[in-house]
Amino acid sequence: MAWQGSLALAYRRDEIHGAARTVVHDRHDGPLRVLASLYPEGPTVCHNVLVHPPGGLVGGDVLDIGVTLAPDAHALITTPGATRFYRSTGAPATQRLHAVLAEGARLEWLPLETLAYSGCIAQNTMRFGLAPSAEMMGWDVLALGLPASDQAFVRGRFTQSIELPGRWLERGVIDATDARLLDSPLGWAGHRVMGTLWFAAGGALPAIRRDGLLDAARAATQDNALQASAGATSVHDGIVVLRVLAPRVEPLMTLLTRVWGAWRELAWQLPACTPRVWRT
Repeated sequence: MAWQGSLALAYRRDEIHGAARTVVHDRHDGPLRVLASLYPEGPTVCHNVLVHPPGGLVGGDVLDIGVTLAPDAHALITTPGATRFYRSTGAPATQRLHAVLAEGARLEWLPLETLAYSGCIAQNTMRFGLAPSAEMMGWDVLALGLPASDQAFVRGRFTQSIELPGRWLERGVIDATDARLLDSPLGWAGHRVMGTLWFAAGGALPAIRRDGLLDAARAATQDNALQASAGATSVHDGIVVLRVLAPRVEPLMTLLTRVWGAWRELAWQLPACTPRVWRT
């Protein structure tokens, strides 16, 4: 039996007893939940952890996540563990995210890694609409097979899309039989984990801010074991992207977390506040 699940998160910034606070209203249907709102860095930033009790997606499953942020709201959204796409007998398993940010809003979309099991037929789409003064940071970490357990990705297909409409569209299909893509030095170069971290603004970033973000990413990768397979670029005047290939998830996540913390300090003057679930 296929699971159909949806979760809508609506964030707003309220004045409570004279102090600003980001609050969230959530509505769910099916096996997708949000844990209680947490405020480890004060009331202006709302941290939420998304929980999917079945533990993974199989053929026919569909999860829809909708996120809206009202003006000046700030949300950090993560997960307690990996998102797993299991083997399918024919139907695709689908996860869709659509986020809309109003003026002055900030979003940090930081789920833990996605695991594509051999034999999966998966679709993962992310779409972010940003008002001119809104900003966000997001990442995506995809592991093909189970590299740490020597379970190779030998069958299946993973389709992924990351979109900021009219400004950045990245769509790719990864087929387990596509050796040219997976093993070529112009593709995954034999690695089976890819991470993408981005900073996006609703409008153009001043050159000094954009260059600062690029410099911070490049500085973090220097003398790192993954330096040779990491690269930072600006794909648009309002977007900065860091891409990393790795043989395992853990060193890649460590590097992305370091760059995320540096960007947070540089762009928003906020220290890194690592969600507790990342440390369990």
